[in-house]
Amino acid sequence: MTTTAPSDLRPDPPHSPTSEDGSLAEFGYRQELHRSLGRYASFAAGFSFISVLTTVFQFFAFGYAFGGPVFFWAWPVVLAGQLLVAACFAELAARYPISGAIYQWSSRLSNATFGWFAGWIMVIGQIVVVAAAALALQMVLPAIWSGFQLVGGDPAPTSPDGAANAAVLGVILLVLTTLVNILDNRVMSVINRVGVTAEIIGAILIVVLLLTHSNRTPSITFHTTGSLEGGLLGALLVGSFTAAYVMIGFDSAGEMSEETHNPRRTAPRTILTALTAAGLLGGLIILGGLLAAPSLTDGHLGVDGLSYVLTSSLGDGVGKALLADVVVAIAVATLAIQTAACRMLFSMARDSQLPFSARLSKVNPRTGMPTAPALTVGILAAALLLLNFASPDAFLAIGTTCIVMLYLAYAMVTGPLLLRRVRGEFTVQGTDETGARLFSLGRWGVPVNALALVYGLVMTVNLAWPRAAVYDPAGGHWYFQWFTVLFLVATLAAGLGYRAYRTRTATAPAPEGAPA
Repeated sequence: MTTTAPSDLRPDPPHSPTSEDGSLAEFGYRQELHRSLGRYASFAAGFSFISVLTTVFQFFAFGYAFGGPVFFWAWPVVLAGQLLVAACFAELAARYPISGAIYQWSSRLSNATFGWFAGWIMVIGQIVVVAAAALALQMVLPAIWSGFQLVGGDPAPTSPDGAANAAVLGVILLVLTTLVNILDNRVMSVINRVGVTAEIIGAILIVVLLLTHSNRTPSITFHTTGSLEGGLLGALLVGSFTAAYVMIGFDSAGEMSEETHNPRRTAPRTILTALTAAGLLGGLIILGGLLAAPSLTDGHLGVDGLSYVLTSSLGDGVGKALLADVVVAIAVATLAIQTAACRMLFSMARDSQLPFSARLSKVNPRTGMPTAPALTVGILAAALLLLNFASPDAFLAIGTTCIVMLYLAYAMVTGPLLLRRVRGEFTVQGTDETGARLFSLGRWGVPVNALALVYGLVMTVNLAWPRAAVYDPAGGHWYFQWFTVLFLVATLAAGLGYRAYRTRTATAPAPEGAPA
């Protein structure tokens, strides 16, 4: 296998590729992952990571409980901000069609060290997202059948029984997704495409049914009833957690570039279409839920969320059928997120940038899948789920931590990209595999990039801010209030420790008798 351990500066990409494999070779890599994904499969990779049904159902109750109906308006704000980021990523996907998108983009726009930390933060964040996605089953399965409540009798995810049961269901799901991630990528692609198609159909049906069973007008979205102290601004800041949690992972289309046909042309478009489609559907689902809820004041909406709305407003039969579709979406989302994390681990290990790189970078020649990363991500995500046994507050801590990690990693790409633009060092030239010009923002590059960076940094601070009322409402668990900050510090410390160890061992004198 040809590897390119990053030097301080990494080369710019070729701008007129002669072939898919030839373009990859010019970056210093050999084609090992099987290139079998078309445009819809690429779209499915991004859309299923976002997984609007999974994430909206998982965090709707939280957004409503802390923001009231007005939390809806955080949605278009976050969508606009993330579209700015996605536009920047689309440019980079056209120029750097390599697995490990965030790591590769950041290290080539800045330097190897900065890019390594971007990749390190991103892959740890992705592993946390895998755990968070698996927990979403608790919001749906017990609502379909009480037999899915394997631990205790209270299915609420914020209760001790619900939190423990969420961990059990999540581990079972992780075993299944890990097995699929070891199989041929064509099998994974088929599951992804079927799952995304089912999710889109289900989301459209949910929107139509909720809007046709409306009990109130859209003017309700201007009410702050039930929101935290701080009025409209406070409601929007905390309510934005829901939207921020949903609209991440669209860069997964870039993560799968080495497995995608015509990636320079395909990935930029699927990054943008996946986010746009998820953003529009998610916004309509939230609006429909607010309009169709039997009551906004009986307490159910802030605890049971959309599952309560579907079963109470649409009837048990229809509601549970739609919830079954949500289960499919959750399973496919967990699979897609785990796949993205696997590609990030593989990409960094291929450059010998991680512990056990030789093992993590090995690709099964028959399946075209890196087996060790799939097992690593599955085991670490399952270990994180054990936190749910310790306290129900872990559910929210895990969810918000993964958002902050990904937002910070995104900023570690948009920041260096903006510097390159300002210095005139970012090229907008080049053609894709079909001979057409590469996707480019043109003269809008600097303002779009600057707004994307500012948005990302502001949201990172907002999401990580240790609000006691949000992260430790019962009191007595200061570590959950500061969990996101502590986890980020621990991640950086572990990264610094590993880098220092690697530098020390690389420069240590060879022992006597060692071969020259």
